[in-house]
Amino acid sequence: MELLAPRADVWAFLAEPYHLSDWWPGITGVEPDRRGFAPGARWKVHATKRNIFVGRRSVETMVLIRDVEPFERWSWHLLKPATDVEIRLRALAEDRTEVTITGGDASRALKRLYDLVQTAATF
Repeated sequence: MELLAPRADVWAFLAEPYHLSDWWPGITGVEPDRRGFAPGARWKVHATKRNIFVGRRSVETMVLIRDVEPFERWSWHLLKPATDVEIRLRALAEDRTEVTITGGDASRALKRLYDLVQTAATF
């Protein structure tokens, strides 16, 4: 998906651990460890789990940051439900960035990112 924002702006948004709950479906809160946004970091994650029998309930799990290639790529693993995610960025122009997400609910995550990161958009 193409975002109307420079790659540096998109990366700055993604690199802030507390923003994960803004754009990743199901995650409602993040408590990063002292390493922050770095390979090997472990973030405590609060999420909402839905079940047809008991409804919605709050759960706690963990995100393990696997790889970080600044302004290019970020990958992580959510423990429960077991999900591997990779985000790739590519500059299309000075004010345009292509974002690719694989794993999990990538289409909803991309939609939320699109709605949140439009710094170059004119209205």
